[in-house]
Amino acid sequence: MDKHLSSQFDNELHGISSRVMELGGLVESQIRQAIFALSHFNMDVANSVVEAEQKVNLMEVEIDHDIASVIGRRQPTARDLRLLMAMSKTTANLERVGDEAEKIARMVKSIIESGSARALPCSELNVASELASGLLRKALDALARLDVQTALVILKEDDLIDQEFDGFVRKLITYMMEDPRTISPSLDLLFLAKAIERIGDHAKNIAEFIIYIVKGADVRHTSLAEVESVVR
Repeated sequence: MDKHLSSQFDNELHGISSRVMELGGLVESQIRQAIFALSHFNMDVANSVVEAEQKVNLMEVEIDHDIASVIGRRQPTARDLRLLMAMSKTTANLERVGDEAEKIARMVKSIIESGSARALPCSELNVASELASGLLRKALDALARLDVQTALVILKEDDLIDQEFDGFVRKLITYMMEDPRTISPSLDLLFLAKAIERIGDHAKNIAEFIIYIVKGADVRHTSLAEVESVVR
């Protein structure tokens, strides 16, 4: 590839990376708004989260089209191909994070409309939601810098969200056993908690893609010790 074509290719890769980061920023905003709507039972904010989902979906389609076009025209190899593949998978994960934010917002709307909002101890979800949104932010920052060390930290921190989720489920089981009247609202909370946990899972996936881009190793479904050896 001559210097001119190489420069064009670099610009195309940069453009795709910028669009992925733009999508990440939009999804981050969705999460923040969904958590705010949950904490304050705010119908207007919940509605704005639901409305933003259409834009997220459109951006996913556009980015995937651009990636397919670049691969077809440039036929990249090695790290450039890994980058494009990882960007495609990252885009899919960000779209799914948007789905989870929308689920939270729709559940908040349902809870408000049912009149049971004040009966739910939603403050219990604050720690997990802050961990999940922080983890996604960290994953996007690491992706922008292709920082494998931070990616490794993210894989470790995802366990904290899983621990919060497990602890929260145990509390809900206790509530339901002590008072059957709490079963319905507790199931609503379980739905919300699972959506928050999945956001952490998607951040973890993005961290794994970073390692794949930089190291050329697929670390999905491998132990943390194996990932550490790859990063070193």
